[in-house]
Amino acid sequence: MTTRQTTVPPEAERATRRAAEQMRHQIDDEMCRSASRILELVGRRWNSGILLALGRGASRFSEITRSVSGLSDRMASVRLKELEHARLVERVVEPTTPVSIHYRLTRRGQELLDALQPISRYGVRWESR
Repeated sequence: MTTRQTTVPPEAERATRRAAEQMRHQIDDEMCRSASRILELVGRRWNSGILLALGRGASRFSEITRSVSGLSDRMASVRLKELEHARLVERVVEPTTPVSIHYRLTRRGQELLDALQPISRYGVRWESR
């Protein structure tokens, strides 16, 4: 018994690969809206710098403002409140004398930084071209 081998025309094979590639990168409307919201938040001036400073270990207000070049105290306060509202940053008040206030990434904030790593690497490659 002989096995019959069929050959697929190259055009059909390319079309099949293109269709598979498109399905792999398919993003529905809700995913697109969610991505737009988080990218808008991260892309707002100073927010990514603040998140990065917290990810690198800054926790006090003064450490954050020193870590982000050009960030004023007023804007740091506004942006930290915004990031708190988005549940990416947590403000911790320690009832000492004087009161001590620290900031830290929430689990959600840490997950966001982890998700931004590939985008950051892509940005470096993109800019170098």
